[in-house]
Amino acid sequence: MAEDLENQQNDKIIPINIEEQMKSAYIDYSMSVIVSRALPDVRDGLKPVHRRVLYGMLDLGVTSTKPHKKSARIVGEVLGKYHPHGDSSVYFTMVRMAQDWSLRYPMVDGQGNFGHIDGDSPAAMRYTEARFSKIAEEMLADINKDTVDFQLNFDDTLQEPTVLPSKIPNLLVNGSSGIAVGMATNMAPHNLTEAIDATINYIDNRDITIEELMKFIKAPDFPTGGIIYGYNGVKDAFETGRGRIMMRARAEIETIKDREVIIVSEIPYQVNKAQMIERTAELVGEKKLEGISNIKDESNKDGIRIVYEIKRDANAAVVLNNLYKHTALQTSFSVNNIALVKGRPQLLNLKDLIVHFVDHRHDVVIRRTRFELAEAEKRAHILEGYLIALDHLDEVIKLIRASETPEEARLGLMEKFGLSDLQARAILDMTLRRLTGLERDKIKEEYAELMKTIDYLRSVLADEGLRMQIIKDELTETRQKFGDERKTTIVHSAEDMSMEDFIVDEEVVITISHEGYVKRTPATEFKAQGRGGKGSKGSTSRNEDFIEHMLVASNHNYMLFFTEAGRCFWLRVYEIPEGSRTSKGRAIQNIINIPKEEKIKAYIKVKNLKDQEYLENNFIIMCTKKGTIKKTSLEAYSRPRVNGINAININDGDQLLEACLTTGESEIVMALRSGRAIRFNEKTVRPMGRTATGVRGVTLAHEQDEVIGMIAINSPESTVLVVSEKGYGKRTDIEDYRVTNRGGKGVKTINVTDKTGQLVSIKDVTDNEDLMIINRSGIVIRIAVADLRVMGRATQGVRLITFKGDDEIASVTKIDHEDEEEEVTDGVIVDGEEASENSAPADSEGEEQSDNNSEEDN
Repeated sequence: MAEDLENQQNDKIIPINIEEQMKSAYIDYSMSVIVSRALPDVRDGLKPVHRRVLYGMLDLGVTSTKPHKKSARIVGEVLGKYHPHGDSSVYFTMVRMAQDWSLRYPMVDGQGNFGHIDGDSPAAMRYTEARFSKIAEEMLADINKDTVDFQLNFDDTLQEPTVLPSKIPNLLVNGSSGIAVGMATNMAPHNLTEAIDATINYIDNRDITIEELMKFIKAPDFPTGGIIYGYNGVKDAFETGRGRIMMRARAEIETIKDREVIIVSEIPYQVNKAQMIERTAELVGEKKLEGISNIKDESNKDGIRIVYEIKRDANAAVVLNNLYKHTALQTSFSVNNIALVKGRPQLLNLKDLIVHFVDHRHDVVIRRTRFELAEAEKRAHILEGYLIALDHLDEVIKLIRASETPEEARLGLMEKFGLSDLQARAILDMTLRRLTGLERDKIKEEYAELMKTIDYLRSVLADEGLRMQIIKDELTETRQKFGDERKTTIVHSAEDMSMEDFIVDEEVVITISHEGYVKRTPATEFKAQGRGGKGSKGSTSRNEDFIEHMLVASNHNYMLFFTEAGRCFWLRVYEIPEGSRTSKGRAIQNIINIPKEEKIKAYIKVKNLKDQEYLENNFIIMCTKKGTIKKTSLEAYSRPRVNGINAININDGDQLLEACLTTGESEIVMALRSGRAIRFNEKTVRPMGRTATGVRGVTLAHEQDEVIGMIAINSPESTVLVVSEKGYGKRTDIEDYRVTNRGGKGVKTINVTDKTGQLVSIKDVTDNEDLMIINRSGIVIRIAVADLRVMGRATQGVRLITFKGDDEIASVTKIDHEDEEEEVTDGVIVDGEEASENSAPADSEGEEQSDNNSEEDN
């Protein structure tokens, strides 16, 4: 018998894996906390407990026009009907909704001791009384018109709303905070007038940007006033949903009886005043705060007033800055806009909050209109019955008198006059006074009015524009009733005034010398000259130093510098020291942390490092002297570090030569010193990580050969320009270079002879650009590309610049063409003598002369 009993008990025991059980139980718990406790709903901005308190108060009928009711009565109502948790949780929720330093627009009108900004507790609920504030009634307006969904309460005996109709954008204006499981929310309050203005403008223009919305909602507006110090955090919060907002107390320095005092009249949001004063006194006692002789709290029912008395030998401004630094007079509010959207937690920016509120109001207006239409049609139906009865009054009275029971009369009315059951019952319930002439006229008037109302309600349901106008009208009405001035002011901090705000975004020429000296010069300092001219002095030479790199950028751009060892460094263009056209600039090692033994080999001008779309759709292509090529997404280079990052892995004996910014669709041309070039599409190079080595781009002609440059062509207007060390150059159409496989030997790009010298530069140019040619002695010449006509690929080109002695070209760059008003010389110098207009033009020299004996390049 005992054995059978034991077997029966064993049958009831189900073995469960404790790990699975813990996982399942904790997930259930965390979801319950997230959805049903800690996070507000994006539509009405309330957590379940707030919603239940307000709905419970509505049940009790404690509207703003009725007398206050005991808080204990309200708490009991909410506990017993909707919120089966601790009474203190309900009471303290209601208390907070009544505190004007906790909520920007309090929902409860409290009577009695509801706590204090010093952190004092409220009186027990048996002593305090409460009712709705006027604005809370706007949260619940039309709730009985089927505007929101209801759900069963905890014991399935009553219905409670899942959300409130909320005529005000409550989540925006009152904010919220809560700690869930694995996430938290902290949303700032805002000004109602500003929030409604922004919402109305969103309704008028659905494509409005966050930047445009910020013209209406300037910043959070805290119930305790104070100052928002710095705007960057506000901007981040509005744009992303996360941001750190610095708040400061409102403080004035005054002189009382020859002594300076600091008077604080507003403190930051959520700061406990008493604790702040106590902590300040401790810091004064510990000598961490100097210059304060006394602190007095003179606050009263009219407002806050904290007086810091300053010692005679102290400076009040310095003391105030120290108070901001060391005490809660300056504190931060970390915005984290997480709210429930359709039951799921989401991080929301400013526009998202407005969009979801407008969608909710639209839904409420549709449901309210449907409800009102159904009610109006129901009433119209009964009135139609009345009108039929009044038209046949004698017959109706006769029929009723002849009927033995009300049921017989009802059926008789329905049969004889074609009435519905509802109409027949209404006629039987009619009082005799309705039969008087005056009452009959009233019924006809009511019916006519009702038909107008029905037509209007139907037009509302058919026209979204009309519904949106209703939302706007209701918002405007709410703004007129409850809108007020901002309490919190905004002061721009030094952080907001970035250097960009003080620097004109003008075009500059950046030059980097062979020995690593860098400077920026306004592009207007360089004058255009004729091709073949002797040029102007570009930089003072320093022990045979010469300009090696030159490019045009705007002051607000970023510069990426690539060293021969394959490292990448960042610099804002305006951070490069400005210098005149003839100054040597400043050593780049003094500006960024480039190792002294490394030389800058390539540079890239980048518009923006914060635009994600720009970063993901652009690439950096790098090539080395030995012909290796590598492609990496620009996104990999978007996080600047002081000591730079590895951009490419360089093999022994090789070095980085060039880096280009591309869009992923470019035609790549790599040129060799021996006068050959290879063309292929960059799609044949797959994107790699930052630390990869790359792939073979071109095969060198011989051991002494090396890559001298790489270009990436995106535009059909671009032509290929090559320049040799003896001053010869040539423009050729890109189509003259046939597409070959990456890694091949390429085709001939210029006919290299002793007269031309070997190839030193390859650039992609258009007619809208000028060439800047720099030789080793520092002479610069600027030539309009349009003056160079396009010619064949295998020619030796034309003379671009004339040298004195053994000088050679050091660097070639291109800049945007600028038309000069002053006259420029068209003279061309050949062998040191200026040619007259009748002389043979220099561009005839060597033009279209193919080297027939050269190796086959096709």
